[in-house]
Amino acid sequence: MTAIWSVDKKKFIENAQQVKAQQNLMAVVKNNAYNYGLDFSVEAFQEAGIDTFSTTSLKEAVRIREIAPEATIFLMNAVYDFETVRNNEIHMTLPSLNYYYQYKEDLAGIHVHLEFENLLHRSGLRNLEEIKEVLQDHANNNSHKKMIISGLWTHFGYADEFDVPEYEIEKEAWLNIVNTLLEDGYEFEMIHAQNSAAFYREGQELLPHHTHGRVGIALYGSRPYSSLSENQIHQSLTVKGNVIQVRDVNKGEYCGYSFAYEVEKDHTKLAVVDIGYGDGVLRTRAQHEAIINGKRYPIKALMMSHMFVAVDDSVTAEDEVILYNEDMRIDEYTFKGVGANSEQLSALNHDSLIKEIR
Repeated sequence: MTAIWSVDKKKFIENAQQVKAQQNLMAVVKNNAYNYGLDFSVEAFQEAGIDTFSTTSLKEAVRIREIAPEATIFLMNAVYDFETVRNNEIHMTLPSLNYYYQYKEDLAGIHVHLEFENLLHRSGLRNLEEIKEVLQDHANNNSHKKMIISGLWTHFGYADEFDVPEYEIEKEAWLNIVNTLLEDGYEFEMIHAQNSAAFYREGQELLPHHTHGRVGIALYGSRPYSSLSENQIHQSLTVKGNVIQVRDVNKGEYCGYSFAYEVEKDHTKLAVVDIGYGDGVLRTRAQHEAIINGKRYPIKALMMSHMFVAVDDSVTAEDEVILYNEDMRIDEYTFKGVGANSEQLSALNHDSLIKEIR
């Protein structure tokens, strides 16, 4: 028996359609599409009506071009292999004023999106003045070989924070830049800023003048914040192992490495399950429960290839052990402090788990 990672393709596509809500979305497919698989996710999102994608990896952007020849592909990280970007018709970010002046000749023929750094400060032009400097220098460049300014974008780093004012601050700063540039007569083919949290905070509507929402985690079935109803986003992923045997242990005995779990009472039954941290189960996830035969049981110890789950007499060898499904969602454990939605998904080891697309 081997633990299984499986996705219901029909539910995955239906969730993407529900998230899209008739808006133009740019699907974020970075890091192997949040570990769902780049090929599967791009093809499924296309079936859901999404034809624009973004990633942080040039290698992934090239692969997306192979999967989706007609798609618009946006590279969120600055890169230096300009020929590959150009040959694959990939749009890319313009991350700083220094980068622009150093590489503006190399960027000839490449579609760029001017990035505003906003409160995240991870990348981008620092303010409206720097953005205008690029626009004006570009307008004064009479060379027939120059970059193509196609987009304007930012990232909201605080959209999933509700007890602080930062989201409204960063949104106001961004909208001021967008409105000022449009009033000054500048035009952009694409304007995008909203991640999953910002998209849902605006009622699944795009901000004024925006052409796309740039949505990631919601498309993969996880809510970006806890007050959002589970009915609005549906998880298609199941991660499950198997009971390989049930052990009877007594009070005071230890189970797992390095005294991981001390048994509290005699005749405690522990199910030995064939999944562990080597398969990508986070230690913080193992502080909670698993579902066996429709009932939740506490996980008591985690090892590389196994875990112990405290069970009752109804549990036997070969029973399925659910760690994630639609009733035990990734986002449930995000809100319990296990780790970000993307952190839990990224940890899962597709080399050791059986992978199924149903």
